[in-house]
Amino acid sequence: MRIRLGYVAISLTLNDYIHYKTLSFRQYQKLGKEKANQKLKTIILDNLTSLEKILQYNVKNGIYFYRLSQNMIPLATHPEVDFDYITPFLSKWKKIGEYIDRHQIRVDFHPDQFCVLNSHREEVVNSSIKILEFICAIYQALGIDNGKVILHIGSSVMGKENSIARFKDNFSKLPLPLKKMIMLENDDKIYTIEDTLTLCEELHIQMVLDYHHYRCHHTKDNLVQLLPHIFATWKNSGYPPKVHFSSPKSKQEKRAHSFYLDYKSFIQFLEIIKKYPSDVDIMLECKGKDEALFRLARQLKFLTQLKFSKQAIFILDDKEKKQ
Repeated sequence: MRIRLGYVAISLTLNDYIHYKTLSFRQYQKLGKEKANQKLKTIILDNLTSLEKILQYNVKNGIYFYRLSQNMIPLATHPEVDFDYITPFLSKWKKIGEYIDRHQIRVDFHPDQFCVLNSHREEVVNSSIKILEFICAIYQALGIDNGKVILHIGSSVMGKENSIARFKDNFSKLPLPLKKMIMLENDDKIYTIEDTLTLCEELHIQMVLDYHHYRCHHTKDNLVQLLPHIFATWKNSGYPPKVHFSSPKSKQEKRAHSFYLDYKSFIQFLEIIKKYPSDVDIMLECKGKDEALFRLARQLKFLTQLKFSKQAIFILDDKEKKQ
């Protein structure tokens, strides 16, 4: 089985050279609409150039799995900002999409905590749909027909049962392009693997296993039994199963993500998943971004007999023995 490692949003090793610029709504208001929109245009062009460079950097360093950032388009879903972030930049979007396709890079989005599809507040649901529409528009501009977005089930107001019912009801009302994008992950406080898997199976969407969240919050130690069912949700999706992996910041802050990764825990996790004959893409959700990815890869090369074909791609064989 092939394992690809990925990281989130921005390269720390090149942060002084490549970064996403931003613009707050307060700054936008101070400038006035005409000047503010011109400023936004400049920022978006700069950020798309940064995205190009990050993707090129990733390919040169053997990384073919990357999480796109909402932040590259500031104020895109703000209710008081009306700005076309697609049409003026179509040639740039197309060029980036062609690069992604040519190098077979897997990209996805994971919106921030304000995207809550099952909220009991109508304005939050409407705002969440606007975020999904924003992501869908970017995928269309990139020419990506099967783009994905990771969500949590979300709120538990009025109890889990009612909250899951709200999610199903709101999901059913979405247009098909938005439905096709959505995949769900278990969280670290409310919705367990079982909750998430049951909902994914019912809605016929993919489930992303978050191993850190599982370790923080589970009712049964039954990951081994559930993995085949989680991986089965990816059948006919066009992608190998996706997993999130991170390490706790400390014993006191176990839910927070650490800067680097605990290689011992990662190797233990590989021992679990290698029993299942499926390629897997693992998103490393650590504060260290690409720095942490490269550090983990060096540790794995030294401590195991894993066969690396690229810096962030290796073959996991269930017959391999650690040195």
